[in-house]
Amino acid sequence: MHGRLAENARLLQAVTQGVNGMGGAGELQDGVRVGVCVPSLYLAQAQSLLQGGRVEWGVQDVSAHTQGAYTGEVAAAMAVEFGATLAIVGHSERRAYHGESSEVVALKAQRALEAGLTPIVCVGETLEEREAGATEQIVGAQLDAVLATLSPERATRIIVAYEPVWAIGTGKSATAEQAQQVHAFLRGRLAAKAAALADVLVLYGGSVKPDNAEELFRQADIDGGLIGGASLKDADFLAICNAAQAVVAGAA
Repeated sequence: MHGRLAENARLLQAVTQGVNGMGGAGELQDGVRVGVCVPSLYLAQAQSLLQGGRVEWGVQDVSAHTQGAYTGEVAAAMAVEFGATLAIVGHSERRAYHGESSEVVALKAQRALEAGLTPIVCVGETLEEREAGATEQIVGAQLDAVLATLSPERATRIIVAYEPVWAIGTGKSATAEQAQQVHAFLRGRLAAKAAALADVLVLYGGSVKPDNAEELFRQADIDGGLIGGASLKDADFLAICNAAQAVVAGAA
């Protein structure tokens, strides 16, 4: 819940300019996507500033309902009318502060897919759960709740984001090895549902910063980042985008 019109304009314009200049000839490396998910009130501004460029936009949440008497809710189809392509669902803050269950998150993912949005499905464990050795049990159950409601074909259209709750906004970050272990587990869980799901993108979302992004992105099963605090600073966000560029270019 950051941003105001003037701040947003400066940030989005700086990100657009930086992304357009990547690769020397204004081209992102094949396999690199950049997107921003804004508070829904700012969708029109994001569309105005970003349309026709290389930066996608989306929302931070969608309703589990398509329409109806749900005052204050924002339907996925509403976001699509403003050119959105992405929707974060099940962020740890929604789970913690709004009591969203994995079943509600699954419904939101379904609504996003039905409207044509790509849901970024967040999973993650608390510090207590990690210390109890329950990381795989927790993130596996959160992912399974979503996969259980989707056909394999539809599930290929989701993105998964692993966000260790203990590493969000704390300045802490899982080591690259710790993150890779969980990502490998999640990829195995996806592949167990259907072979085609082994290619679903799995992002890391725990205090990704310019100084750790490249090491994280070089891990075999980490496909990118769901960026938090660093996304509010254009220089930091663009440095992370450049890290993704470097990793993809090195693997080409």
